[in-house]
Amino acid sequence: MQNKEKIRLTTLSHGAGWACKIGPEDLAQVLGNLKISANDSIITDYTSTDDAAVVRLEDGKLILQTVDFFTPIVDDPYTFGQISAANSLSDIYAMGGKPLFALNIVGFPIQKLSNDILSEIMQGGADKAAEAGIPIVGGHSVDDNEPKYGLVVTGEAIGKEIWTNAGAKPGDKIILTKPIGTGIISTAIKKEKASTEIISHAVDSMKMLNKKAAEIAQKFKPNAVTDVTGFGLVGHLIEICNASNVSAEINFNNIELLPGTVKFLEQGIMPGGSKRNLKHAENFTIFNPNLTYNQKLITCDAQTSGGLLITLSNGDANKFIEEFGKKAKIIGEITSKKNNSVSVELWHSICFRTYIRQNLSYIMFGFIYNLNL
Repeated sequence: MQNKEKIRLTTLSHGAGWACKIGPEDLAQVLGNLKISANDSIITDYTSTDDAAVVRLEDGKLILQTVDFFTPIVDDPYTFGQISAANSLSDIYAMGGKPLFALNIVGFPIQKLSNDILSEIMQGGADKAAEAGIPIVGGHSVDDNEPKYGLVVTGEAIGKEIWTNAGAKPGDKIILTKPIGTGIISTAIKKEKASTEIISHAVDSMKMLNKKAAEIAQKFKPNAVTDVTGFGLVGHLIEICNASNVSAEINFNNIELLPGTVKFLEQGIMPGGSKRNLKHAENFTIFNPNLTYNQKLITCDAQTSGGLLITLSNGDANKFIEEFGKKAKIIGEITSKKNNSVSVELWHSICFRTYIRQNLSYIMFGFIYNLNL
């Protein structure tokens, strides 16, 4: 049994965090073969791409439930527990729900690692759950070669409605509430290439609850919401577009990146899960030809405990940004349905592109007028 001071948790798994997630193509094939009995009380289940299952009780109340767990994304046990719990809770926030209670899910090499390490992981999860205002009331554990930790979270709808990823409308602005790059950063951590400062930025982002973002979004009735996790930004935006029968345009230059993201990619540090995501996304996405491979990979980087991806009307989007703060960014807009689900552009700013669209007739008139002078 190894002493906790001598072990790096990230060395004990083949991947890190959500980069271990089964890829979207393989997952779709597996789920497509399942035969599940129907139930009139089920509002959302695995057949949709929403973040939690939703069931209507006999009294009309909507109950939400989700489960998430993964291998260590950082070496510190307590921090790993915090991040994993925040990630699990995010699914309830992404559905517009209120968490009620949670259960632990644990896989742990109990004969190889100190019990104290597991205690610290679970304490990190318990403290993050307490920050969300809920208790952890039980759980299940197995002896496993790789450490794994997460939560089953049960919640309820606030009022009589939930959010899904199926309501985005043309003209909606697309808001992202956290920077991206955690998959790349976590791979650098595993390879011992990340500095303390870079790790600190990534950890602060991952362990931050999406509670505040969800509470502010409640004031504006968003049309579609999801959280950005294992399939990356573009992957989860594709899900919104397909579910809503729309398309989307995003501006790479409007996406905030965690410090170190670009540097590590230039060093060839990139998670396998992100590369699988990009391969899948290319079936549904038009990337600006001036985007480099690394830039495309960033948009598909497998995130752990990422931000909320929200679509709101233009006016409400600006109000959301004002209240939430500068960490949230408007990264693009929803358009009518096209052949591709998502376009990733390199515009200097979305506002400039919108100005051109709205004033194209005036611009052309001026051009023709000048030609006739």
